[in-house]
Amino acid sequence: MKKILVIEDNREILENTAEILELSHYEVATASNGKIGVEQALTQKPDLILCDIMMPELDGYGVLHMVQKNPDLQNTPFIFLTAKTEKEEMRKGMSLGADDYITKPFDPTDLLNAIEGRLKKAELIKERISAGLNGVNQLISITGGEKALHNFVEGRHVDLYKKKQRIYNEGNHPIHLYFVLKGKVKNYKTNDEGKELIVRIASEGDFFGYSALLENSVYKENADAIEDSEIVGLPRKEFEELMNANPEVSRRFVRLLASDVAEKEDQLIRVAYNSLRKKVADALLTVYKTFKDNPGKPINLSRENLAAVAGTATESLIRTLTDFRAEKLIEITDGKITILNAEKLEKMLN
Repeated sequence: MKKILVIEDNREILENTAEILELSHYEVATASNGKIGVEQALTQKPDLILCDIMMPELDGYGVLHMVQKNPDLQNTPFIFLTAKTEKEEMRKGMSLGADDYITKPFDPTDLLNAIEGRLKKAELIKERISAGLNGVNQLISITGGEKALHNFVEGRHVDLYKKKQRIYNEGNHPIHLYFVLKGKVKNYKTNDEGKELIVRIASEGDFFGYSALLENSVYKENADAIEDSEIVGLPRKEFEELMNANPEVSRRFVRLLASDVAEKEDQLIRVAYNSLRKKVADALLTVYKTFKDNPGKPINLSRENLAAVAGTATESLIRTLTDFRAEKLIEITDGKITILNAEKLEKMLN
């Protein structure tokens, strides 16, 4: 029996939806807000999540973000259930990784058809695991798991990069899709004076270099290892074959590309209009969340690289970090930064 988690703050809708699903022979778990929903998802491991958007504690976008960050849940079909019908909201939900979008009030048959379709699709993806390009399908169809990761690197060459070593240059034509097996990589741009702006940090389990492949263009940024790293390169020809053979793969990388565009737009706004304190606070939180392989571990990133994430001068960053330490927002030990109060950093006024 398939298990479905329903996250909805309207009690009547929650109960009615649960009743419909139970009558259709699904096992149902319920949550009255996003925070409880994430807790339920972590413990219940549902086969599908049905989630409202506008909720207290944590909204639906936050729930989706938390689910996708968890290796055990990130491939769970996710359907938004909401009264918001604006196209902008629908695009946002789908670009963030939702599988479907159902508006309220809904017809029970439409709801059940959508759920059945997504569950069947998830099963088909699992059945394809044995096929295709030495196990690469496994990684991309069911990303993040240890078994999939093993299958991805099995039989493939692993390149070792030293700290600060260049992986590719801006303006070069792409020949690989890159995957971080171990370590961290920064994608960055430089101005005429050599000042860096880091646009993304890829850590263990992340792909990078796919934008140029998808756009059939040259790299628009440089990529350097920011610590000793192990990188796997998937040849461009195999990546293109994979994209053509598997619609799920295409869909996933289009989502990644859309997410990158949105993140870069947000970063430009922060750099252009935020105060110095707000820039540094946002940079700390961005790096903290990016290093998902060991959440809570002190941030071990050079001041120059952290300043390049914030889009500010290194000297200004150091002064602000000193202020944050005095305010007990962070702790600095042997150059490593531990965030003590993420909530205050996140809510810092501009």
